[in-house]
Amino acid sequence: MTVNTIDRLAAAVAARRPINGIRIVGIDGPSGSGKSHLARDLSTALHAPIIEIDDFVSWDNFAGWWPRFEAQVLTPLLDGQDAHYQARDWTDWYGNRLGEWKTQPWVPVVIFEGLTCTRRDTIGRLAYAVWVDAPAPLRLARGLARDCSFAGAAQLWQKWMAEEEKFFAADGTRDRADLVIDTAHRTPHTEADR
Repeated sequence: MTVNTIDRLAAAVAARRPINGIRIVGIDGPSGSGKSHLARDLSTALHAPIIEIDDFVSWDNFAGWWPRFEAQVLTPLLDGQDAHYQARDWTDWYGNRLGEWKTQPWVPVVIFEGLTCTRRDTIGRLAYAVWVDAPAPLRLARGLARDCSFAGAAQLWQKWMAEEEKFFAADGTRDRADLVIDTAHRTPHTEADR
């Protein structure tokens, strides 16, 4: 992501009216599209913390984690309170075990990064929504490069990508984005990017 792109995005976010005193930015899009890279760059520009959807999602629970996220993160932040949430334990890579509790103190700008974080349930609750995309073969290659040490990763990724496509089409997520960014030029992720 170029510095100019990040600077323009940061300015656009700063120009948005806060919702209940907070500007929540959602960075959404299919897996392997480059959301994490964009979130880190924007976090630096805005001096804003990132709450990762990877702390909620699991391979066997594509969208059912949302009520916990809404109760532990979104609603408290919009109420002017700290977010206190139990993170997904990724040492249980194939399962859905929960691990440590985290606290994100309330601040005036927060970034949500991850799959379906700008879903229909967030309408009127986010200050700015970004959709990050890349061609499916490239996204799959990025994901497999990152998760290559896990047995069955290719099958999990292919199943996951089909679920993503179905969810996003039904939800209309991309169509509601304030900004769409194509990251087709980026190289595959590495394990260090996780």
